[in-house]
Amino acid sequence: MTNSSTRHANSNTENTWLKTYYFTRFAFSAIWVLIAFSVARNVPALAAIMLVGYPLWDAAANYVDAQRSGGLAQNKAQFFNFIVSIITAIAVAVALANSNNAVLIVFGVWAAFSGILQLAAAVGRWKTAGAQWAMILSGAQSTLAGAFMINMAFGSEPVGIANIAPYAAFGAFYFLVSSVSLAISDARKKGVTA
Repeated sequence: MTNSSTRHANSNTENTWLKTYYFTRFAFSAIWVLIAFSVARNVPALAAIMLVGYPLWDAAANYVDAQRSGGLAQNKAQFFNFIVSIITAIAVAVALANSNNAVLIVFGVWAAFSGILQLAAAVGRWKTAGAQWAMILSGAQSTLAGAFMINMAFGSEPVGIANIAPYAAFGAFYFLVSSVSLAISDARKKGVTA
């Protein structure tokens, strides 16, 4: 196999993984949002579990993705995102004992920081996988959403899981777009080589 063929095979394998990974993240986030808006907003115990679980899910997803892409040592942005997401889950658990406003601040800081890390990971992947524009936009949007959540937390209106759900919904949307974008990119490449 030539170097070009090897690179093409590796790119196809990575794109197959990324399509599955992005779609799985979309499905999880979409279900999380549906439950947040329909049930959890009126069931505080469920909301608390979901609020702690969301960053734990993010940590697990980053860990698995990094392992598929050379490990945490080779993927610094995902390594930091993994660590920050675990710290966030702990911070959310602590903040829940204080107030929903404190939880919103924790989510806001996490969204801003993880958005920057997601943007960095997407830029780094652009060379090998392509079609990362949606993840770049998602990272930028996450950073802005974080600032918005922090600002909202200091407002006078009551806050809760329904104030975090739109952030998760945008994340779900961008993961779906990324999965579809990679599928279209792969189809075009196959059409060109056929």
